[in-house]
Amino acid sequence: MAKEYDPRMHSAEHILNQTMVRMFNRGRSFSNHIEKKKSKCDYHFDRLLTDDEVNEIEKKVNEEINKNLNVYEEFIPRTEAEKQFNLDRLPDSAGEILRIIKIGNYDACPCSGVHVKSTSEIGAFKIISTNYENGVLRLRFKLE
Repeated sequence: MAKEYDPRMHSAEHILNQTMVRMFNRGRSFSNHIEKKKSKCDYHFDRLLTDDEVNEIEKKVNEEINKNLNVYEEFIPRTEAEKQFNLDRLPDSAGEILRIIKIGNYDACPCSGVHVKSTSEIGAFKIISTNYENGVLRLRFKLE
């Protein structure tokens, strides 16, 4: 059953996660809470981000959003997905054929949630706060 996330916010979370992977190589968020007004993602990290890094993340996420990338799904066997993705958080009950959400050539991730059809539907991404505690970096964000 698909999660009841806001499609715009959920698609923005995928782009944020890929941006964090590309900038810091620390993996995708290990925990998140996605809602229509504001959302958060938690990352295993070793420090707080600098203001310049926060600005760079926002810039990169918005650049991808503004590219009007297609957001689409593909279905692949679990055995193939295991070679491409970390499936640690995926329950065995997800089955042998997994749904992969792709955002242009920028991101691909197993997901059961609802998404936009194009990044042009997302709007502007804004980080509203960050904090760091006990090895966890938390980013809170909204869409404008």
